[in-house]
Amino acid sequence: MPELPEVETVRRGLEHHVVGRAIDTVRVLHPRAVRRHVLGPADFEAALAGRTLGGARRRGKYLWLSAGEDALLAHLGMSGQLLVGEPDRPLSPHVRIWFTFRDAGPDLRFTDQRTFGHMLVARDGAELPAPIAHIAPDPLEPAFDPAALARRLRARHTGVKRALLDQSLVSGIGNIYADEALWRARLHWARPTETLNGPEVSRLLEAVREIFAEALAVGGTSFDSLYVNVNGESGYFDRSLAVYGREGRECPVCGTPIRRDPFMNRSSYSCPRCQPRPRRPRL
Repeated sequence: MPELPEVETVRRGLEHHVVGRAIDTVRVLHPRAVRRHVLGPADFEAALAGRTLGGARRRGKYLWLSAGEDALLAHLGMSGQLLVGEPDRPLSPHVRIWFTFRDAGPDLRFTDQRTFGHMLVARDGAELPAPIAHIAPDPLEPAFDPAALARRLRARHTGVKRALLDQSLVSGIGNIYADEALWRARLHWARPTETLNGPEVSRLLEAVREIFAEALAVGGTSFDSLYVNVNGESGYFDRSLAVYGREGRECPVCGTPIRRDPFMNRSSYSCPRCQPRPRRPRL
């Protein structure tokens, strides 16, 4: 699933190519793509036709475009893509929602092979759509409060990686970047949060920000063709990964083979030497 750097890369593309343009037509080609728009596909189309799209914003893994006082909210799911291109190009069978614009310029297509993503119109949601108001700010937002997060982390009784993936605590961090940040901060993924001291939390948050900045600089992480930016281009951060997906390969720092452990129906990758397992881990 795309994580914060990938979604931010898409948001920046929308800001450049779509913001300020008036929608001409909206066609919902698969009803599942608007399953969370409770009034259905016809209302979704009518609510957006003729509207001018304002600023593109993001919280965690969600992004939205303002449409007057309302918001066009999107979650990419596992394979969603928001692609800009010439309107006369062939229509892929995986296009779920198709937007054209009154200036007859490049269109916007929500393409989603696995149909886990979705879009909806959030009334009065231009500043912060109600469906995502419960999600915590992410580390790149002005509203993010590192001190408050540090207090909440130490008040939890769980493993640090599980806490990082809790979107009500901090948003935008997924499996890939959690593993990379924990390796950089020299913390094991099962370390109990209540045992973290102030410097360790600060080191972890700094690692998260560094990882996000480096990933954004190269367009995020693309493991297959299902994550691309709005121009259809892949990201290249997978070439810089230190531990994620590198089981058995040498740690870039100490040369110890990277270890893979089962974690929440997924995997965690760590260096046994740089990230020693705690005596009383929380899984």
